[in-house]
Parts: sequence; structure tokens; C-alpha cells
Amino acid sequence: MSRLVINQNAVTPENAEAIKKICPFGAISYVDGKLDISSACKMCKMCVRKGGGVIEYVEEKTQELDKSLWRGVCVFADCTGGEIHRVTYELCGKARKLAEVTGHPVYAIMIGSKTSENAERLLHYGVDKVFVYDHEELADFRIEPYTAAFCDFIEKHRPSSVLIGATNLGRQLAPRVAARCRTGLTADCTMLEMKENTDLVQIRPAFGGNIMAQIITPNTRPQFCTVRYKIFDEPIPTKEPSGQIVHMEVSGDMLRSDIQVIKTFDKQRDVDIAEADVIVAIGRGASGEAMRAYAQELAELLGGMVACTRPLVESNLFDAKHQIGLSGRTVKPKLIICLGISGAVQFAAGMKSSDCIVAINTDPNAPIFDVAHYCITGDVNEIVPGLIEKIRGAKNV
Repeated sequence: MSRLVINQNAVTPENAEAIKKICPFGAISYVDGKLDISSACKMCKMCVRKGGGVIEYVEEKTQELDKSLWRGVCVFADCTGGEIHRVTYELCGKARKLAEVTGHPVYAIMIGSKTSENAERLLHYGVDKVFVYDHEELADFRIEPYTAAFCDFIEKHRPSSVLIGATNLGRQLAPRVAARCRTGLTADCTMLEMKENTDLVQIRPAFGGNIMAQIITPNTRPQFCTVRYKIFDEPIPTKEPSGQIVHMEVSGDMLRSDIQVIKTFDKQRDVDIAEADVIVAIGRGASGEAMRAYAQELAELLGGMVACTRPLVESNLFDAKHQIGLSGRTVKPKLIICLGISGAVQFAAGMKSSDCIVAINTDPNAPIFDVAHYCITGDVNEIVPGLIEKIRGAKNV
């Protein structure tokens, strides 16, 4: 860790005013004879270089971590409603690739009730050991017992990295467990890489999508991250199971909770563009009423769904459930046709893993062409009606 230290004895009203003007972020204030630095500080160290020695940059040494004591890449198996969420299988495949770099085993932790069938299923996805916390009182998700079980596993088996799906359950559980373990958590990762020293490189867009940040947690373990559904490929299951199921003890203390589940029921299924095999996505360049009608017609001809970018949701032209991107849904269809979409990082991160990407845009330098497999430069108002006629003709043959 590093910090800025102010030598208050060297502060005078004159140099304090000068130092305040140095800071480009307005993070320095001078009140009641004391200089102070607020959370607006970006550690540019301009005040250190030009502050005449009043402010000092101090690099604190952290105790070196023995990384050899932490071993394994662990996946949390989300079994909401008694069924394994498919993001779990995707993470198992990714965990196996990460573990190959360090030679570590792949673990899975499963918390719930009557889990034997689901635990067996994970053994077809490259998991070496499935650690199961099975108890009737764990049938419904309650944050305290699930956190206690998760922390019990970490304390006993010390995995180096933990991958959690960014589901409704995972988004609640991951920060709670990471905070209790006093370690870091990176949310909504779009890429993961493993160093030979077992540091997990967690990559995600930052600063509004202007950069791709590479985040590591070198001084604490485990390393936690959450990953959205459809980011990684789901591996092909093996015919024969391989690995071991380990049943963990569930103690009474582990089940203590201030939450009482009175009733559970299935919510009405929403529109889920993440499950569509074909998507016609509309951007600002194709947001006119006539173009939206064409997009709907094209989607129906292809047996797909219509989706959109964030500006169209903000303009109340589409419901947020139809939005693709970091602040919307992550999709991975067999075919996605992008109409009038520039291709900002936030949007591309939510669809770039699609099998086939077709982009139509008037700008030949649009970023969407960097990820598209087929690029068409032109006016969507002219191209899409012709495309619809071609598809109709092919269907009538």
C-alpha cells in the first residue's frame, strides 16, 4: 500500500494555498491551519513533486505472502432451484485452463439440499473434487449459512482462486465471503489469465469502458472474481465421470441465521435475450420507428429476438431487459446482426463471443468492425429491407 503523508509542521498559509492550486483534482483543502487530502486524490503525486517537501509519498511494505500454502482453482456451483446454473459449467471449463498453468487441482463447492445428482454431474466437467455442504436447512439461499459454509471450505482447503458466477445469488454471496476473508474481489470480469506464480489476472473494462483494467491480488488469498453467464465457452462433458465428491460436515453454528424463509415461488419468466440463438441488435443509427419495425421483421424471419444498446433504453424506446452490454445482458448467440451500432467497449464486451457477428454501419472506421466477422459499410435503411427480401425469397424456394 502507498499513501501521502503531510508534514503539518511545514505548512504555512502561503505554501498551503500554493499546494491547493497544484492539485488538478481539487483534492487538497486548508482548514483551521491544517492541510488535508480528500478521497478525490488520484495519487498523481503532483503535490509531492512541486510541494516543496510538505507532502511525502510513502510506500508501505506489506508482509510477503507464502503462496505455496494456497492451492487450487475453485468454482462455486450455483444450484438455485435445485438446478445447476449453466454459468457454473462455463467456469469449470475456464478453471481447468487456468489450473493447467500452475498444475493446481480444480475444485467446486456446492451448498444446498439433496445435491448428490448435481455433484455427480460436475464430475463430467473436469472438476477434481466437489466439496458438498448438504443439509435440509440449506435448501433455500440464506446469506449467513451460505457464507459460513463457504468460509469453512476456504479455511480447511485454502484454494488460491475462487470463480463465482455473476448470478443473483453469486452477486450477493461473493462480496460477503471475500470481505470475511479480508481479500479482494473483482466483479464482472470479461477475461481471466493465470500467472505461473498463481496470481490471477482479472480483466474488466474500467473508467466507463475507456480502458481494460488488469487487476491482481498479489498479497492476499484467495483471489475472488465474478463472471457473467455467456462470457466463457461451456466445455463438452466427458462420457465418464472423473474426480471425487467430498461431503463436508454441516455444524449447527453454520446454520444460524436471522432470516426465515416463509415461502418460495417461481417468478414469471422474463424476456431473456441471453438464451436467443439469433439476435438483431439496434443502435442509435437505426433507432427510427421504421427501422425498428424492419429489425423486428428480420428477427422474426430468422427465429430470433430484437435487442438494443444503452442509448435506446435511456430514450425509453426499449425495456432494459433488451439491452446488451456491461450494464445490460451478456449474450452469445449463433448469429447477431448489429444495425447502426458504433461498437463501444461496453457493448462489445457483452456480445463479442458470439459465433457470427454481422455489422452494418455507415462509418467504415466504426469500432464494431473490429469484432465483427462480416462488415457491411452502408445505410441500414437501404440494406436491411433488401436483406429481408432476400431471406423471404430463400424461404419460398
